[in-house]
Amino acid sequence: MAGTETETIYVVQKAIPAGASVDEIAAAVTKKSVPKVALAEQTVTDLAELGSKVAAVALVPGEQLLSTRMIEEKSFLGPSRIQVPAGLQELTLKLPIERVAGGKVTAGDTVGIFLSLDQATGTEGEAGTKSSKTQLSFHKVLVTAAQFSNGTAAQTGDAGAASGTSQVSSTSATKTQTDETYLITIARNSADAERIVFAAEFGKVYLSKEPGDALEEGASYVDSSRLFR
Repeated sequence: MAGTETETIYVVQKAIPAGASVDEIAAAVTKKSVPKVALAEQTVTDLAELGSKVAAVALVPGEQLLSTRMIEEKSFLGPSRIQVPAGLQELTLKLPIERVAGGKVTAGDTVGIFLSLDQATGTEGEAGTKSSKTQLSFHKVLVTAAQFSNGTAAQTGDAGAASGTSQVSSTSATKTQTDETYLITIARNSADAERIVFAAEFGKVYLSKEPGDALEEGASYVDSSRLFR
């Protein structure tokens, strides 16, 4: 990295379970020089700044330690649910497994939200036609809870067992699960929540698993005229 401007930050070296204290985190991270262009927002450069906070979600090896993934111990709600950020509200979507990234969504994940809607064309009283559109409308939306369709907390799946995370997973379903749908609770501001509810009521909603380093460029919308180009 000769000639590259870098900054020394903490990077996760061993899996860290949700709820881990700063002392536990200190034993599982290492300092690393990272190019400034590759730094995520709110990276931790001094563990002392975290005080008595705990990990809000499970952290995996290789990721940068972020202050945004730490919360006060009294606010920790367990591995299947995290605190809603200040200023946002929670909204729950009931979705089938194929609309929730195959069911592999965990509290603390960030997701992309696709909205699809059929709109009738033509004047009132005429048969008209339908114009369908799909758009990736929201990026990196925080998931605050993941539950089975009957409201019970998602059980720990195979992929999350090592770190203690809770996953919505078809392989971890128990008799408490009523069908192949899940309740995914997200945090969003009021204006965005209105749009998402409208799409859920009158159209369709898909969620993608969109981590913090996922690229957002190129997203627009798709309809029949733009599908094959």
